[in-house]
Amino acid sequence: MRILSGDLSKMFIVKGLEKILADKEVKRSHLAQLRKACETALEDIQEELKHEENEKSSNSTSAALPLPRNYSANVINAEKHYLPFELACQCSVPRVVVIALDCLQKLIAYGHLSGTSLDPHNPQRRLIDRVVATICACFTGTPTEESVQLQIIKALLTVVTSQHVEIHEGTLLLAVRTCYNIYLASKNLINQTTAKATLTQMLNVIFMRMENQAIEEEAAFLNQDNNLEHAEVGETIKLEAIEIVSSIVDDIVTTAINDASPEKEIEGDTQSEGGQSNGGAPPSIISVCSSSLPRVPSQDSVDTIGGTSSSGGDLEPIGTSNSFSHVLQKDAYLVFRSLCRLAMKPLPDGIPDPKSHELRSKLLSLQLLLSVVQNAGPVFREHPVFLSVVRQCLCVALSRDGASSVTEVAELSLALFLALLNNFKAQLKKQIEVFFREIFLNILENPGSTFDHHWLVMQALTRICADAQSVVDLYVNYDCDLSAANIFERLVNVLSKIAQGRHVVDLRTTPMQEKALRIKGLECLVTILKCMVEWSRELYVNPNAQSNIDTEKIKENHTEENESQSYVNGTMTTPKQFEAIKQQKEIWEQGIVMFNRKSRRGLQYLQSQKLLGEEAVDVARFLVTEERLDKTVVGDFLGEPDKFNKEVMYAYVDLLDFNEKDFVSALRHFLEGFRLPGEAQKIDRLMEKFAARYCECNSSLRLFASADAPYVLAYSIIMLTTDLHSPQVKNKMTKEQFIKNNRGINDSKDLPEEYLSQIYDEIAGNEIKMKAHASNALGNKVSKSAGTANEKKRRLLWNMEMEALSSTARQLMESVSHVHSPFTSATHSEHVRPMFKVAWTPFLASFSVGLQDCDDLEVSTLCLDGIRCAIRIACIFHMALERDAFIQALARFTLLTANSPITEIKTKNIDTIKTLITVAHTDGNYLGHSWLDILKCISQLELAQLIGTGVRPQFITGTPTTPTGANLAGNNLNLNLGAMNLNLNLPGISSSGNNLHLSDLPSVSINSLEPSVKESIGETISQSVVVAVDRIFTGSTRLDGNAIVDFVRALCQISLEELAHSTQPRMFSLQKIVEISYYNMGRIRLQWSRIWEVLGDHFNKVGTSSNENIAFFAVDSLRQLAMKFIEKGELANFRFQKDFLRPFEHIMKRNRSPTIRDMVVRCVTQMVHSQSDNIKSGWKNIFCVFLLAASDNDEAIVELAFQTINKIVTELYVTNMAAMIDSFQDCVKCLSEFACNPLYPDTNMEAIRLIRLCGRHVADQPALFRDGGAQLADDMVNSQLTSAVTNLGLIPEEERLWVRGWFPILFELSCIIGRCKLDVRTRALTVLFEMAKQYGSTFRSHWWKDLFKVIFRIFNQSKLPDQLSEKSDWLTTTCNHALYAMVDVITQYFDLIGSLLIDDFIAQLLWCVTQENEQLARSGVNCLENLVISNGPKLGDASWLRICGCVDDIFHLTLPDALLTWSPHSAPAEADCGVKDTQRLFNGLLVQCQVQLELIHTIDNIVFFPSTTRKEDADLLASAKSISASQRDHDLDQGMFQFMSTEHLLLMVDCLAKSHNFARQFNTNSTQRNVLWKAGFRGPVRPNLLKQETQSLACAMRILFRLYQDEGRQNEWSKVADKLTDLGRDALEYYVTLETESHRDAWSPLMLLFLWKINQLTDDKFKTHVSWWHQLLCELVSFELKPELRSLLRKIFLKVGQVFRVIAAAP
Repeated sequence: MRILSGDLSKMFIVKGLEKILADKEVKRSHLAQLRKACETALEDIQEELKHEENEKSSNSTSAALPLPRNYSANVINAEKHYLPFELACQCSVPRVVVIALDCLQKLIAYGHLSGTSLDPHNPQRRLIDRVVATICACFTGTPTEESVQLQIIKALLTVVTSQHVEIHEGTLLLAVRTCYNIYLASKNLINQTTAKATLTQMLNVIFMRMENQAIEEEAAFLNQDNNLEHAEVGETIKLEAIEIVSSIVDDIVTTAINDASPEKEIEGDTQSEGGQSNGGAPPSIISVCSSSLPRVPSQDSVDTIGGTSSSGGDLEPIGTSNSFSHVLQKDAYLVFRSLCRLAMKPLPDGIPDPKSHELRSKLLSLQLLLSVVQNAGPVFREHPVFLSVVRQCLCVALSRDGASSVTEVAELSLALFLALLNNFKAQLKKQIEVFFREIFLNILENPGSTFDHHWLVMQALTRICADAQSVVDLYVNYDCDLSAANIFERLVNVLSKIAQGRHVVDLRTTPMQEKALRIKGLECLVTILKCMVEWSRELYVNPNAQSNIDTEKIKENHTEENESQSYVNGTMTTPKQFEAIKQQKEIWEQGIVMFNRKSRRGLQYLQSQKLLGEEAVDVARFLVTEERLDKTVVGDFLGEPDKFNKEVMYAYVDLLDFNEKDFVSALRHFLEGFRLPGEAQKIDRLMEKFAARYCECNSSLRLFASADAPYVLAYSIIMLTTDLHSPQVKNKMTKEQFIKNNRGINDSKDLPEEYLSQIYDEIAGNEIKMKAHASNALGNKVSKSAGTANEKKRRLLWNMEMEALSSTARQLMESVSHVHSPFTSATHSEHVRPMFKVAWTPFLASFSVGLQDCDDLEVSTLCLDGIRCAIRIACIFHMALERDAFIQALARFTLLTANSPITEIKTKNIDTIKTLITVAHTDGNYLGHSWLDILKCISQLELAQLIGTGVRPQFITGTPTTPTGANLAGNNLNLNLGAMNLNLNLPGISSSGNNLHLSDLPSVSINSLEPSVKESIGETISQSVVVAVDRIFTGSTRLDGNAIVDFVRALCQISLEELAHSTQPRMFSLQKIVEISYYNMGRIRLQWSRIWEVLGDHFNKVGTSSNENIAFFAVDSLRQLAMKFIEKGELANFRFQKDFLRPFEHIMKRNRSPTIRDMVVRCVTQMVHSQSDNIKSGWKNIFCVFLLAASDNDEAIVELAFQTINKIVTELYVTNMAAMIDSFQDCVKCLSEFACNPLYPDTNMEAIRLIRLCGRHVADQPALFRDGGAQLADDMVNSQLTSAVTNLGLIPEEERLWVRGWFPILFELSCIIGRCKLDVRTRALTVLFEMAKQYGSTFRSHWWKDLFKVIFRIFNQSKLPDQLSEKSDWLTTTCNHALYAMVDVITQYFDLIGSLLIDDFIAQLLWCVTQENEQLARSGVNCLENLVISNGPKLGDASWLRICGCVDDIFHLTLPDALLTWSPHSAPAEADCGVKDTQRLFNGLLVQCQVQLELIHTIDNIVFFPSTTRKEDADLLASAKSISASQRDHDLDQGMFQFMSTEHLLLMVDCLAKSHNFARQFNTNSTQRNVLWKAGFRGPVRPNLLKQETQSLACAMRILFRLYQDEGRQNEWSKVADKLTDLGRDALEYYVTLETESHRDAWSPLMLLFLWKINQLTDDKFKTHVSWWHQLLCELVSFELKPELRSLLRKIFLKVGQVFRVIAAAP
């Protein structure tokens, strides 16, 4: 059967009324009004039911849960019959009250009573407000029945949470306050729990409705088109709300009943029974009930809400009533503010009773606030009114309760602070600073703090430190803020002290508690580091997750990350800006510290840093605004009599504003910034300025006649303060005395007595003192609390300290309650760098002390985690110093590198080793040179592993049992790498000729150790450790390009240290080097070249080790690596092979061990035989090795090397010349070295043969040299062999054949000529010129120039010290040979090179002629003759001029002038030196004389041809014969006369004349000749120059007479005639003066020539010249002449007669 909902509601009300009427107490007379109201209501309902009994409802629901009808009749009916229930609630019968409350709760829950209509009795409010007031009035305090209390709670919860009823503002506050009071007053644990849960649920609903309303309002604004859909959803919610509300109430009650134990119920009942027996509430309960939550007026007066807080201040934000967009926000605000005020109420003095209402109220309010703040939504977090309440109320309450001596209060306060930090940190910057600085850190730093408080703070810090955003925000907003404390830095320092166990703890703290605190401190530090790691994770590159090629991309991302910016209140900020602020802050702090020590020095420092101005006003403003200054120092500075100090003090006071302040307030404001100095004069100056400033600011005040009055009054107030509040003053000043003392101070008049009385009362009640600042309140009380042994006194002192701390914190919190500072929400990873730079030292100290002092596994694990995180951070940001410090600490705690014996190793040390290995594995890309410490530990770890396998300790370096310091290493192992087995035996252990393995060693050492040590050492050889170590080396392939270089460099350094041991070198690291070389050979060439730069240098050092075994291992390892590397091949123009094979060259050069040198040659030979096709740039190194082998004394080495190079030249050059073209020069140089080894003559000749064969290869394959790489060879660039290409980086294509082919061959042949013995150099010289002749046709002209520069180097070898006998042989043989060969080459290619080389060759000839070697000098002259005779017709005028000039130079340079000047007195004084120098001089003079004579013959031969002169001389001797003119003309034409100009010939004549004159001068100087003769010049015969004298003049005459007879030179005949006349007259004059017969005999051929030539002149020429000579010719008649001369003289005279017609002409 379906029933109408209206009927059901009436029936529901009827049942309630009937239950009330059925109660027997209702029948009593005093409840007659209630009874009548119930009866009336029932009658009305019956009437209504009769009227509606025929109506049927279309909507029916379950009778168990009747729903209200949608029209208003049902509502009106329910509200119409409300009066009986109200009267029932007001009665004193609990059963009736319960029935009424239950009925009201159900009517409200099911929507039958909404109360939206106005209250008939009070139209100013709604009916629901009256209903709530009625329900709340049922609670009358502690006497209220428990069932009534529970029903009130249920009803109020239904009202607040119901969807059908709305209560706001005062009514809502009344409901909350009633539940709050029930919790405090009820003795029943169930009711307490239910009330508490109800309050929590109410608050959740209140604040949830506020947030939902904002969301719906925003959604409605954005989606106005979806109104219909929202309406349908709202109806659905309303239908479901009834069941939800009912279930909530039932759940709360059920939970409370289940949670309350029987014991607690009994206890509650007992307490209830122990209360007042009359059922009235005790005074304390009534007080709590009446004031625990301030009563709120009704809606029409709610705007005047505010009341007064417990502290006496009005805490309602300005404009609150107009600040809300919806009444739900105001509801939430009122409730939240009320809870804050409750939390602000102070606890009673002393130790509060845990069951007291004050403490329970405090705890409940904090719990409810915690629930609200934890679940705060956007409106609550962002609305300015709520933020204002949080700042002004909640934060102030927390500042007091956070340092409460009650642990529960402190715990809740800290939890609330954490919730605020999570949700409101951006709006509470200053408050958070105060809380950290004054509560957290002070409690931790205070040694009197209890363990409970320490633990609570540490737990809170653990939660804070677990949030990376909070940790970074702390640093950015406080440590990087000039006006804030260094919260992060100070926090880390405090935690570091706790973690190290260095903080002073309370005497009641047990060792276990101390350990727990220490572990907690470590946890916090580690958590901070983990947060920093997490914050910078974007910058971290895991080598195990990234290939070494991706590093650049990561770095680019890092760069982009660095360029990002944060915004704070619209201001752009970057990490660099924060760092700059931090640096500036550090300077400020340093300056403040210096100021607090010595004020002037601090000011000077800040001024020098340009942070503080030098003007007095700047300093004054600094003193006013800076709160960290020592107030005593400030007072002393202001009171100093110096001029500047006075100016600062005046400016300081002028900065203070005393406008509209009473005198005492102004004085307080003045004195709160500094402590008054002790000197009266300083105080006098300060008070005088204060009085003047006060009068200036309050000039309208008529109280003081002049500034003298406030000056005296200020003094008087200060003295009063000291008198009243100083414990040393026993007899306190009375008010009457104070008034009396201040009479007549106002210009001889009195101040008003009431005014002075008020001042006295204010000072007596409130002492004048300085403003509270950070942590100034503790002082000596902390030390008293910590050092007091009596428990009661210590507890009392601790409470006093906490009260002082709370008071200071509260004052500071109140002072910043209206301050809003911009908060930066950190987003940039770079913030971690300066954070870590600030804190790394305490981190390191904490973890180091933890690892060193404690063996606890948990402590060591935390320390190792912290170190690992710290290393990660230092690595990410490339902080080398910090990274090295942590890694070195980690390495030190492994005990592997320390001096401690291995027996001290413990589990924590093994864990440290594992951590170190983990760091190497995960952070390898960032370790840099810290790899050195890690690899050093790994190297030493191998020793521990050897011990673990049973090696005896006496064989291990560093153990106490080792007398000799022998070092065990990898040299115990059987090294089987490639083709080499290397066996190194330990001393004292016999290997029986077999390979020694570790398994063969007696296992005695490990068994002799203690079990714990044995276990620890055994852990080093565990599979996990061994595999982890191997992963470091195998994982090196994943390191980036820079990291692998650092890794390799460190490993090489460790290897050198291992190998440097004098007796037992180790090769563990050397083996690992070989391994990682194999692993990393697949890297890109750029990276591999950098790696090999380090590895190659290491192999250079190892390969040159004095230990042959080590060097042998290194060379063999190199061979294997090289073979593998060469197999990969190489593209053209790359040089990787060259770099890779360079160690072979270095080892060959530096290691003198025949075994190692032989090994190197064999390795290289193997490469040539097996990998010749893949070798490219490596050929250079191969030839360099062979070059070094070529000069070796070991026949086997030389033979093997030569055989290999023979194969290269004869076979590989034929098939693979193109790949070897770049190393051709090196090959030739190598062959040159073989040719120069004096020990192997056969090899010398074969090497020259191969060089000649190389020339054939060049001639046969010129295109290869032209088309090959254009890069200039290294040795060519660095030499001065060629002027054409020395300064060029690239060789032109047309020059490559010469530079890369011919020139090296010819140059090396010249080197062989200069270095080898006669037979070898002769062969080389022959080959050189044969190749020049054979292939010279392909040479360019400038190539010839380069070639002759090389050839001229042959003559440079002759510039040896004179005392060496080789010089003479060299000049006589090689140089002589080279001169003639050069003439042949020049002659053969004169058309091509004549004009180019003639000057250089003549210059070389000139050098040869000037040498003291007769053979070379004569050869030079002869070569000149041959050159001219062979090529004379091809010479031009310039060449002839140069040749003639050369002849002139030779005459001049070889003229023996010393013959005319030398004397025995000019020789050195020393006997031995004198003889040697004289002999040397004489030898040189003889050579010069020979050159002069040889040069005369040369001129004669050049001009007239060699045979012409001899034939002419023969004709002269045959006086009976005459030679026909034609014959003579033919003969004369064979010389170079016809190709030489008259000028050139006359130059020759002049040279000859000079030579003649010198010889004649010497020959006529008998004295000088005698001196030279006695000195031994030219042996036993007196020296003379007769040949030079006569032959030079004869040659000159021949030239002149030939010129005079040449018809083609008629234009020059006059000039020739003059010279001929002079020369003939001079000769005749000299001849007639000759005294000796021998001298005249020497002149006979000359006179014969002269007379014959005269006779051959034509008549005209004869007539002209004979007139000059006739007289001298007549003089000849007087001498005894030879028949030939007389015959010719006769002919001349006959011809004279004929020409001058003296006689008739012959028939």
